[in-house]
Amino acid sequence: MPPDLLQNYAQKPDSAARRGGFVVAGKLLVTLLTLGLLWYSVFQDADTATAWRGLLTRTLSGEGRLPILLALALMPANWGLEAWKWWRLARHLEPVSFRRSFRAVLVGLTLGFVTPNRVGDYAGRIIELKSRRLDALGAVFLGRYCQLVVTVLAGTAGLLYFVLRFYLHGYPATGLGLVVAVVLANLAVLLPLYRSRLLVAAVMAVRPLRRFRRFLNVMPTYPARALTAVLLISGLRYAVFCVQFGLLLVAYGAHAPVGPGAAAIAGTFLLKSLVPSLNALADVGVRELSATHLFGLLGEPVLPVLSASISLWVVNIALPSAAGLGFVLRLKVFRKRGKKPPTPSTHE
Repeated sequence: MPPDLLQNYAQKPDSAARRGGFVVAGKLLVTLLTLGLLWYSVFQDADTATAWRGLLTRTLSGEGRLPILLALALMPANWGLEAWKWWRLARHLEPVSFRRSFRAVLVGLTLGFVTPNRVGDYAGRIIELKSRRLDALGAVFLGRYCQLVVTVLAGTAGLLYFVLRFYLHGYPATGLGLVVAVVLANLAVLLPLYRSRLLVAAVMAVRPLRRFRRFLNVMPTYPARALTAVLLISGLRYAVFCVQFGLLLVAYGAHAPVGPGAAAIAGTFLLKSLVPSLNALADVGVRELSATHLFGLLGEPVLPVLSASISLWVVNIALPSAAGLGFVLRLKVFRKRGKKPPTPSTHE
C-alpha cells in the first residue's frame, strides 16, 4: 500500500469524493471475491464438499458432535488471542481498545483471504489505526514473526521426531548432529525477535529490501517484556490450533497416540507455514498433503485426517472470513486530519 495512503492527510472535496467511490468499489470487490472463494472452496471442490457434508452429517446425527462443537467453541478464543496480541502491539503506537483490535483482526482476515500470502492482513489492521500507519506495518510483521517463531520451535521438534523414528533409526551419530542443527536453527530464528536491530541491518544489506527499512524501524522500540508477552500469547494461540485439530481428528475417527499425534500436528503447521500461498484457499492443499503424509506414517487412514484438516480450515478461516465481511463494508479507509493523538509511552 503506498505510503501516502497510509498517513493522515487533509482531503479536498473532489478528491475525497473520487476516493470514496474507489473505496466503495473496493469493498464490493472484496465482498464478491470472498463470497466467491467461500462458495468454490465449500461447494465446488469435491474433497472439501465431501468433508463439509460429513461434518454436517456427523453433527446432526450426533456422531462426533461433542468434539466438533468444542472445536467450534474454540474459534472465538483463537481469534480473541490474535486480537489480544495485536492490541499489545498496536497500543505501543497509539491508544486503542481491544474491541477495535478485534475488529481489525477480522477485517485483516477477510482481506487476507483474497490476497497473495495474506498480505491483506496488513492492510486490514493498518486501516483501523488513526495514526502512525507506516509504523503499523512493522508492528504487524512483528506479530506474525512471533507466531512464526512458535510454529518453528514446535514444528521442528515434531518433524525431528518423525525423521529420527522413521528415517534415521539406527544412525545415532547422524541423529545427534541433526538435533544440534535444529537447536541452532531455532536459536537463529529466536534471536532476531529480541535483537531486531540485527534484522534491520540484514534488510539493509540486501539492496532490493532497503525500501522496507522505514517500516521495520519501529521494531527495536518494543521492550523485551512486551515481546515476551506477545510470544506467550502466540504460544497460547498455537495451543488452541493444536487442540482444535486434535478434537476434529477424534470426531472423524482418527486414533493416533497423543505424543506422535501432537508431533504430526506440529509438523503439519510448520510445513504449511514454510510454503508461500496465493491466498487462504491455497493453504488447504498444502496442509492436507502434509497432514496425510505425517499421519500416514503413524498408520492413520487418509479420509479422517483429510476431513479433520479441511474442517479446521473451515472453522478457523472460512467462517471468520465470512463474519469479517460486515466490518469490511463499514471500513473508513481515508480519515480526515484531526488532533494528533498523544504518543503513548514506549514502556509496557
